Amino acid sequence: MKEKFYLTTAIPYCSGKPHIGNTYEVILTDAIARYKRQQGYDVFFLTGTDEHGIKIETKAAELGITPKEFVDGVNAEVKRIWSLVGASYDKFIRTTDGYHEKAVSDIFKKLLEKGDIYKGEYEGWYCVPDESFFTDTQVVDGKCPDCGRPVQRAREEAYFFKMSKYADRLLKHIEENPGFVEPESRLKEMVNNFLKPGLQDLCVTRSSFTWGVPVPGDEKHVIYVWIDALSNYITALGYDVDEQGELFKKYWPCDLHVIGKDIVRFHTIYWPIMLLALELPLPKKIYGHGWLNFGTDKMSKSKGNVMYADELAELFGVDGVRYYTLSAMPFAADGSITYESIISVYNTDLANNLGNLVNRTAAMNKKYFGKKIQQRGEEEGPDAELREAIEKAVKDVRSYMDGYRVSDALAAIFEAFRRANKYIDETTPWTLAKAEGAEKRLGTILYNLLETIRIGAVLLEPFVPETSKKILEQLGTDCKTTEFGGLAANNETAEPAVLFARIDEKEFFAKLSEENKDNEKDVNKAKEIKEELSEKEYEPLAEAIEFNDFLKPDLRVAKVLECEVMPKSKKLLKFQLDLGFEKRQVLSGIAKFYKPEELIGKKIIMVANLKPRMLAGEESNGMILASGHDDVHVLFADDDAAIGDRIC
Repeated sequence: MKEKFYLTTAIPYCSGKPHIGNTYEVILTDAIARYKRQQGYDVFFLTGTDEHGIKIETKAAELGITPKEFVDGVNAEVKRIWSLVGASYDKFIRTTDGYHEKAVSDIFKKLLEKGDIYKGEYEGWYCVPDESFFTDTQVVDGKCPDCGRPVQRAREEAYFFKMSKYADRLLKHIEENPGFVEPESRLKEMVNNFLKPGLQDLCVTRSSFTWGVPVPGDEKHVIYVWIDALSNYITALGYDVDEQGELFKKYWPCDLHVIGKDIVRFHTIYWPIMLLALELPLPKKIYGHGWLNFGTDKMSKSKGNVMYADELAELFGVDGVRYYTLSAMPFAADGSITYESIISVYNTDLANNLGNLVNRTAAMNKKYFGKKIQQRGEEEGPDAELREAIEKAVKDVRSYMDGYRVSDALAAIFEAFRRANKYIDETTPWTLAKAEGAEKRLGTILYNLLETIRIGAVLLEPFVPETSKKILEQLGTDCKTTEFGGLAANNETAEPAVLFARIDEKEFFAKLSEENKDNEKDVNKAKEIKEELSEKEYEPLAEAIEFNDFLKPDLRVAKVLECEVMPKSKKLLKFQLDLGFEKRQVLSGIAKFYKPEELIGKKIIMVANLKPRMLAGEESNGMILASGHDDVHVLFADDDAAIGDRIC
């Protein structure tokens, strides 16, 4: 019997077309779901839409239609985009589904009867866009702590959920279950900022609008998002307050909730406490991923920097979009997207590293052996290194994906492809083709390349499924083993074909400008970062130095293992760095510009031979390189840079 694996996305609010940042989450979750299926799990992948609330009621009124008509239209658009990017979900839930609304009503009634929900009055600061109340201490300079927009004083009769009753039990669960929330930095924030200071009871109804599930027996109130939307993870499985069906028994508890970092509090505090009150097991893991920003800015329609998956897919293909978003988002930090960055990654990784490798190998096999796959001979020269590189990729992908480090898994695969390209340069098949008696050796080299590509294609299937399929078709095989040697000799490869055509950046922007000449603001926004740099005033150069002076600082690539704010300093971050040959503790005065979770896992450049010194009572053994004064930016090393390498 297969081991089950239940995973979910957060359900996006049904107020408009989802942008690429929203779509990234379903692509990420899909990649994990496909990987788990590949590993033999019985996977149940849930996604959907959150369709109640005042914003939807207001938008529908402005358009002169009913809220249901409005959400039906948006829901269709969400499903279209999810389908476009290849989301292989097993169920799509809508909070307007009748079975869900009934279950939400029953859940509310059960908690009310238990005494965990009570009626009272709420007075506080209300954020209209977020439909949320905040206390005096939570409001920041008269603005919402979540979205940064102005709040207003309001009073409202409401029902409240006794959060504090279960806070200690949740803390105990967190302490006894390491890894309950990933990355760990997000969990620390929830524990230190919300759980330990003491939880306030949560307002779980609204009476200022009617578009929602009515409170049973008190229909002037509607059940708010905390119960309505969050409970979708169990109602989709047929949860019933009295007796559970087979689907719920089979898949609950959830193995993985995939959510954005902005809703971590709701999923790591509100949702687990609700489950405790319902006497249900808690999810096994909650992963709060970062944001996919436009350059360095959060995507916003008001800023004009929003990108959409369907428009990007027209320019770069579906797998081009999937690959970029999955590779550009670190495990514990935000990612970045611009047209320039997509083109760079597309050309470097997909067109050159992968596409060119597949095409030239298939072309050589056609030219030298009429497409027939040769027998693999004895290993010699760099053969073992190539085989070990793809075998290492297999192990690394499994390790990274078991920890949901998707970008690292992709990097491991493409490291093997880079080794294969190097192998071609080392073995020079075109030279062997001219040498007498070298046919067997040439056949072995091409077999090794084709087999490396085959295994790489199998590893790529969860991330870029259509590309994986095309590669295997070019190789003329459906072999899915990741053991080296699985490719059958004497079969034939297909006609060589281009997987990814290289993009000319100048031509791309010229065409984009032509297509968008009536809306040049959006096109120009794509070049915002470059334009900002060109307008900057630069400091004069320092006095010229001799070359030997330049060699004195020993600059090395280091990976950030841990990062935290120094408790005795508002400006210092404390780093634990991996130099490959040793670990270092370094303090850096960049706390104003970076959050610790944005740096964990990154490769930075450091001065490794700086004499240690004491800062705020801690030893700092090195210096992290950064640019700027008023707006500081850490200098990151390329993802491919080896830890410990010297910069020269």
